[in-house]
Amino acid sequence: MSGPARTRHLLIVDDDDRIRDLLKEYLARAGFRVTAAAGGAPARRLLGAMDFDLAVFDVMMPGEDGFSLTRWLRDQKPPAGRTPVLMLTAMGEAADRIEGLRLGADDYLAKPFEPEELLLRIEAILRRAQDRPAPGGPLSLGRCSFDPDRGELTCDGAPVRLTEAEVALLRLLARSPHVAVERLELARGAGDPSGRAVDVQVTRLRRKIEADPKAPRYLQTVRGVGYLLAPD
Repeated sequence: MSGPARTRHLLIVDDDDRIRDLLKEYLARAGFRVTAAAGGAPARRLLGAMDFDLAVFDVMMPGEDGFSLTRWLRDQKPPAGRTPVLMLTAMGEAADRIEGLRLGADDYLAKPFEPEELLLRIEAILRRAQDRPAPGGPLSLGRCSFDPDRGELTCDGAPVRLTEAEVALLRLLARSPHVAVERLELARGAGDPSGRAVDVQVTRLRRKIEADPKAPRYLQTVRGVGYLLAPD
């Protein structure tokens, strides 16, 4: 593992003591600093008091589930609100996975899983969070503006909250404005061979950027290829 990843601070939230302890031990041995919580209430306290580079939320927990916790986190101000989230779920339905992504999760992993796959997905998310394109200045998107260097979106002068996955997607598209980027190329970095996660992120971004998300002007679909960003 690379040097920077060894200093990264992870939050593990799972009500199963055995799984929580196993994940904490495995990820600590992989070089991460790991803090664990048994549910939503202690997780909220930790997220309010400490900075984390990534959070792993179990979906099925008594009391507050992972969906509710993710929704709450995305409503917080940065830096907490921008914390990447990986969801662990025993549910096999695509609709449940899509719901997590819609709420702002960056990736998901279905149980049972191999610890090595969890580690690889965590590393992939952290790489996307670190990604920085060559300086090029903010891009004008009508009433909105996206600064690839800072990873910041503003609309009507006010900051708009983005997930790390959304920032990574916009940065990839901003590298070649007005040029279509293949859907699977965008999905490859997200560890999502089907590309469905990218489609969900595009839908969310259009709601934030476009005057009419159903007739997008700036985040366009190129049929049979993928997506392009068309700044002014």
